[in-house]
Amino acid sequence: MFEAVEELIGEHADLERRLADPSVHTDQAAVRRYGRRYAELTPIVRAYQSWRQHGDDIETARELAQEDPEFAAEVKTLTARRDELTDELRLLLVPRDPSDDKDVILEIKAGEGGDESALFAGDLLRMYLRYAERVGWQAEIIEGNESDLGGYKDVSVAVKSRGTPDPGLGVWARLKYEGGVHRVQRVPATESQGRIHTSAAGVLVLPEAEDVEVEISQNDLRVDVYRSSGPGGQSVNTTDSAVRLTHLPTGIVVSCQNEKSQLQNKEQALRILRARLLAAAQEEADREASDARRSQVRTVDRSERVRTYNYPENRISDHRVGFKAYNLDRVLDGELDAVIQACVDADSAAKLAAAQ
Repeated sequence: MFEAVEELIGEHADLERRLADPSVHTDQAAVRRYGRRYAELTPIVRAYQSWRQHGDDIETARELAQEDPEFAAEVKTLTARRDELTDELRLLLVPRDPSDDKDVILEIKAGEGGDESALFAGDLLRMYLRYAERVGWQAEIIEGNESDLGGYKDVSVAVKSRGTPDPGLGVWARLKYEGGVHRVQRVPATESQGRIHTSAAGVLVLPEAEDVEVEISQNDLRVDVYRSSGPGGQSVNTTDSAVRLTHLPTGIVVSCQNEKSQLQNKEQALRILRARLLAAAQEEADREASDARRSQVRTVDRSERVRTYNYPENRISDHRVGFKAYNLDRVLDGELDAVIQACVDADSAAKLAAAQ
């Protein structure tokens, strides 16, 4: 383990020299790449330095304890702290998800439950928008299909961090656990007899691909244009500005109509298409990977029923990690950190166990 740390310390020092070189800053893409890697390695370097310093302090305390027994208690305290630092260092050395620093395309789709499901999809959208606002991210609705009662049949949101995020705090690093089927139990607004209904909405979280990651040949695209429409078919645009892209090799179809121009809608549709193609490629790689690799990504399985939102009990439950809390009202207002952290901790524990 510690041989690997020494190599990473050398890489950290090299990156520090590169970032201090004015000539490097003429290539902003390289600067961002070096900056992300430097930020990733800095906690490892600091933890290792603290681990070594505690080792030196323990040896000093032991020598002093031979002359003054009061230092024996300090030896125990320092040893306990060094054991904690060893565990922290091991966890930091577990390979990170390479997409953790990426921004995401988040899609919410109404499922079982008709109008009630669409209303719930709208509630989930508001929850994620409020969470993004709380943590300082930018969130932009890039495509939405509203229902007649004010919810969403489906909606796509681009969520971006501001600047270079700290390790583990990137948008994908936090939101990747949201993918799956979200179930709600409540009395619908359309229910006249006060009966509790269960409905569901699906959440799909995709790391947003950069142009260099996913190349799309124009020969592989069929582009259809049509007139935008609002809820109930009401026309909201008198020109053919809406765009539907079909990726012929995979059959993936993406439609966008929120923007006023055909060019803007095409660009938004391409963003979603790139993200879906990147996710499909990553899923294929996961299928071909070892059992250990698959176990590390199992908490992001989009086919799982991941969470239940129980309104009568004000309860939220995450079925993957056994998390349960009775503050559903605050969670729906964007206080998602505790729920997400429970998933992060469970994933980290599984990875650490697999690495030992």
